[in-house]
Amino acid sequence: MPSQTGRSSSSRQYPCEQCPLRALPVFREFEKPELAFISKFKKGELAVDKGATVLVEGSHSAHLYTVLSGWAFRYKLLQDGRRQILNYLMPGDLIGLQGSVMGEMQHSVEALSPMLLCVFERDNLLEIYRNHPGLAYDITWIASREERMLDENLLSVGRRSAIERAAYLVAFIASRAKVVGLNGTQSIQIPITQQHIADTLGLSLVHTNKTIRKLMDRQLIVWRDGGCGVVDIEGLKQLAGWEGLAEGRRPLI
Repeated sequence: MPSQTGRSSSSRQYPCEQCPLRALPVFREFEKPELAFISKFKKGELAVDKGATVLVEGSHSAHLYTVLSGWAFRYKLLQDGRRQILNYLMPGDLIGLQGSVMGEMQHSVEALSPMLLCVFERDNLLEIYRNHPGLAYDITWIASREERMLDENLLSVGRRSAIERAAYLVAFIASRAKVVGLNGTQSIQIPITQQHIADTLGLSLVHTNKTIRKLMDRQLIVWRDGGCGVVDIEGLKQLAGWEGLAEGRRPLI
């Protein structure tokens, strides 16, 4: 369930017809019946504070969410509290779909920054499959994209060296952030700590710190109080041996 720091509203700061994400070239256009349905499907917006838990592993949620603004991450915990970060969430990403299929969430979601979420009633999800095959395909595409990203992340953790892993992770996050307009025309500033990187890459905090310093020495990134600043994304990709996302236009629910 959303943290108590979330502030739900049935009013809409951004009606679906005026959604700022729809203007971005990365997202495909809705057909008029699809837009009308999504506008009805959306029940309001939820403001979430930095550090708040959006969804909790093992919980049942009545809602799905699309990130309208802000950053978050998905993670799982071991019984002793050790954390594995699975992926990072940005504007346009759908949160909570897994709970619709599995019955309960198999991971948790925490906000990395203040966020604004579009709220959808989970019970109305089946209407998409009954009456809107284009949107149903979009949801399948979104799930397949998530699987593809996890495959690439697993490859990185399993086979890349520590510095290659870190370079890949920063380039991966920055590439995704750039296409959805985060930071505007400025260089990408990723609001993560070195602990987040350690928990994503499966490295100790000490090893992570040494690895980050190597990237800084190569003038690929800078580290500020607010997180990681990307200086040379192409250099990061080259170091990681990663060709990039290679995505065309994608769905937006």
